[in-house]
Amino acid sequence: MPKPKMYILDTNILIHDPEAFFEFSPEIVAIPTMVLEELDHFKTENSQRGRNARETIRHLDILRQKGSLNAGVKLDTGGTVQILFTQSADNCPTIDWPATPDNKILETALCMQKKGYDVTFITKDINMRVKADVLNLTTEDYLKDVVSHDEFYKGWMTVQVPAVQLKKDMQSFLSDLSKDYKFTLNEYVLAESQHNPYNYRLFRYVGTKNFKEIFVPDLKWNIKPRNPQQLIALDLLLDDSIKLVSLLGPAGTGKTFLALVAGLHKIIVEQVYNKMLISRPVVPLGPDIGYLPGDIQEKLHSWMQPIYDNMDFIVHTANSKQNSSIYYEEQSQEEQEKNWNKKDRKRDKYKEKRQEKVRHGFPSLDELSRQGKMSLEAITYMRGRSIPYQYIFIDEVQNLTPHEVKTIISRVGDGSKIVLAGDPYQIDSPYLDFTSNGLMVASQRFKNNAIFGTAFLTVSERSELSKLAGELL
Repeated sequence: MPKPKMYILDTNILIHDPEAFFEFSPEIVAIPTMVLEELDHFKTENSQRGRNARETIRHLDILRQKGSLNAGVKLDTGGTVQILFTQSADNCPTIDWPATPDNKILETALCMQKKGYDVTFITKDINMRVKADVLNLTTEDYLKDVVSHDEFYKGWMTVQVPAVQLKKDMQSFLSDLSKDYKFTLNEYVLAESQHNPYNYRLFRYVGTKNFKEIFVPDLKWNIKPRNPQQLIALDLLLDDSIKLVSLLGPAGTGKTFLALVAGLHKIIVEQVYNKMLISRPVVPLGPDIGYLPGDIQEKLHSWMQPIYDNMDFIVHTANSKQNSSIYYEEQSQEEQEKNWNKKDRKRDKYKEKRQEKVRHGFPSLDELSRQGKMSLEAITYMRGRSIPYQYIFIDEVQNLTPHEVKTIISRVGDGSKIVLAGDPYQIDSPYLDFTSNGLMVASQRFKNNAIFGTAFLTVSERSELSKLAGELL
């Protein structure tokens, strides 16, 4: 007779996905009491970890009303949820290791294995999986919402053709290609010369075996894409029919820069959106330095420094001679006067201020914020909101869980566009990796939707030193 199957969940699984115990039907899902203690410790936190801990406890409280969690409560999906409380009378094996919460959880798993269950210990903690293996416990990662390295969607493919082919009509070639390769909506084909990768043409699949050729956009400012992948990103960012864009790639490939350029063009020049909302997770690189002084905007300034750095570069580029005064010449005299502070209303000060503005040409981030064209906000306060007619840019999304990304995307209201950007190779969250972070999962799930497009950027354009660091370190 086969042993009854039991999956024992570690705390980090429920912190990662509060509904994880619904995913193992029709088997038994067990939660050690030490996991409940750790959830109780986390539940007071004003963070995603705290929210997930509270949600897990609420699910268990609902199940408690249907039966005894000690004996096991049947789920509608056919599985069973059980709380494990082991006692010394159970004659369970003990581990001659320090009495830490992790080791007590492993002792519980060993006890259930001794009682005759076919136990599999589920954890996202690599060290816990190593310990479990030493104890001869079967252990696995939690593989829901996991995208493999080999199968992740880049948003484009490359085909090499003879240079002479690039001078001809490519539609028949692309139609033949679509017979052998199943394209997804808004996937790009980079047709490049066999001997010269800088000689290329770019096409976007728009459905029913039709392709649209992509050209360098005519922006008001002296800013152009430096490689085909950046051109793909700009095409998606400037297309109003695409409501969700994901930009993936290593540091220095231009994700943040391109998202800001496109957003500014849509707000300042085309006036498609009322404002740009920018946010990023508050996850430090390395040990945290503690609390930051000041109000929320002053605190956010430190976290948003990469946005300021990119804005400085955009302002510098846009304020070349041929771009001088583009922004202010497009405003009427009345609109300009509205944008000055009341203290600058006096004639002499106004003239001096106007000359300074025209000389600089392009508005700074702080100035756009004063005008209500741009806002920097903390992700913490986005829950429960509805955000219409805005260009929403979320940076460093690789540090968010799929559940957090779902929460953010569901905030997008009518007439808004959202851009998710991040480097899946640089993850600072302890329980996320390349395959399970919210950015990769969202890109995979939205694939082949007409309102979605993604671009995986591969070439670092920050500097030669930055490029070498990415290759050598």
